[in-house]
Amino acid sequence: MKLLFLPFSITAGLVAGFLSKKLFDGVWGLVAGEEAPGSEHRDISLFRLAFALILEGAIFRVVRGMTDHAARRAFHSVTGRWPGEVTPESS
Repeated sequence: MKLLFLPFSITAGLVAGFLSKKLFDGVWGLVAGEEAPGSEHRDISLFRLAFALILEGAIFRVVRGMTDHAARRAFHSVTGRWPGEVTPESS
């Protein structure tokens, strides 16, 4: 089952990376009106760098999770089998 789902997962990961980068760039442009700071920039505020990294990570996780779920739904609609757990485990 995992082997059959692999192409769906890889495609979803690539799409999520592309979408999250575009979304982050758009959001950061609205927030700051300039390019987001990166670790390679010398003259930046550490607070601003940390905020940019937190925002980028949050956007990526949301987009990746939604894209992965959509890939699993597509796989399910094609094969009739759900790749993964049906419900979260209770503690």
